[in-house]
Amino acid sequence: MNRQEWELAVQTVTERVLTWRKRRRIAKKEKQKKKNPVLDWLDAILSAVVIVLLINQYLLQAYQIPSESMVPSLHIGDRIFVNKLVYGPELVPGMLKMPGFRQPKRGDVIIFESPEYLSIGPLKDILQRVVYMVTLSLVDIDKDENGNPKHHFLVKRAIGMPGERIRMNDGNVEILTAGAMDFRGEALLKEDLGLEYPNTRSFALDEYPRLENAGAAFALEEANLAVPDALRRDLGSFLNVSRDADGRLSARAVALFDDLAFSASRYRAQWGLEPWNQAVRLEWRRRSEGAYVPVDRLFPMGDNRDNSRDARYFGPVKLAKVLGRGLFRYWPFNRFGGVE
Repeated sequence: MNRQEWELAVQTVTERVLTWRKRRRIAKKEKQKKKNPVLDWLDAILSAVVIVLLINQYLLQAYQIPSESMVPSLHIGDRIFVNKLVYGPELVPGMLKMPGFRQPKRGDVIIFESPEYLSIGPLKDILQRVVYMVTLSLVDIDKDENGNPKHHFLVKRAIGMPGERIRMNDGNVEILTAGAMDFRGEALLKEDLGLEYPNTRSFALDEYPRLENAGAAFALEEANLAVPDALRRDLGSFLNVSRDADGRLSARAVALFDDLAFSASRYRAQWGLEPWNQAVRLEWRRRSEGAYVPVDRLFPMGDNRDNSRDARYFGPVKLAKVLGRGLFRYWPFNRFGGVE
């Protein structure tokens, strides 16, 4: 290479080094000019969806309150954010739960998968949950045949802990804690632990004697035996009972009442009529002696005790099915604040 060629090569390299930033900017502008705006929008939307999904799946998820079961703490239509990190998020929706920072404590407002939920198939379940997460609980495609939401997830309060026994006494919760000898009322436990969560009763305490009479009267009706007038009057206060042409018994509620207390009285009376019937005896004992909470489960209940379908009906809930803890309510704005 002669001197002239060498000087030209050095000059070319020097120019490229000194102008690389400018050439990069020019190339970037040219590339942007060639981009399809539709693809740009799709890319931005897809990125946003992925970010929302990741946040909802592993950190915070929005849920809508579907019923009155948590009144006065939460009302129908309230929307809350749930902390999914505290108990451990699922690796993928519906399966493979990851370890969290702690287990649920008594008094926590928890969100869990309903034990009564009938799955529509794993792929459809995942799709339903993805749509629910992406739309921040605004769209729920999981409907029944009448077009109503199937309530895949429930929001209740953790009342009974693993290893405890829970029973109801005239609608009031009594808890036999692990290692204790006697049941204690929920109010005393709350006081000892410094918990202040509310619970609402709609059924008056002085109505329980009449409700017990109604349960016994219904057992007599089922056995097609004579029912004393006093018991029949009490039964009529809560249920409209009739028989069809074939003698089949039907009942329709005419007032709000404590179904568990009614059923306990009904099965106790049935067992008295059929002392050999062990199935009836077991039903009565289950309601009178309470439910044991296995070590891998807890016992959630609604704050609106007389208007809540909870573990009293479907049993203790697996800890692995608890998805998160209620954090704060973001809608409606006039009730914005923490969930306690």
